[in-house]
Amino acid sequence: MLETIKKGLLASIGAVVLTRDRIRQLLDKLVQEGKLSSEEAERLADRMAQEGEKELKSVQEKMLASFQKGLKNLDLVSRREFEDLKKRVETVEKAKKAGKKSGAAKKS
Repeated sequence: MLETIKKGLLASIGAVVLTRDRIRQLLDKLVQEGKLSSEEAERLADRMAQEGEKELKSVQEKMLASFQKGLKNLDLVSRREFEDLKKRVETVEKAKKAGKKSGAAKKS
C-alpha cells in the first residue's frame, strides 16, 4: 500500500513537470507567433507554475490524509505504542527473572 502511494506521488510530480514543460512549449510558440510578449509569457508561466505547485501540495495532503485514515482503519499499532508495550514487557520479564533468582536463593 505504501508503495502504491509512493508511486502515485511520483506520478503526480512527474505530471506536474511534464505539464510545466508543455506549458513552456506552448507559451514559447505563442511568443514566436507574436500573440504574446515574452514578459507576458513569463508572468503566465510563473502563475501557472505556482498554481500547479499549490494543486500538487493539495493532492499530496489529501493522499496523506487518506493513507493515515486507511492505516487507522486497519487497526495497526503505532511505533510509539509498540515501543511502550515492548518496554512494559521487558520490565515484567526483568521483574520475573529477579523473582526467580531470589526464590532460588531462598530455597538453597
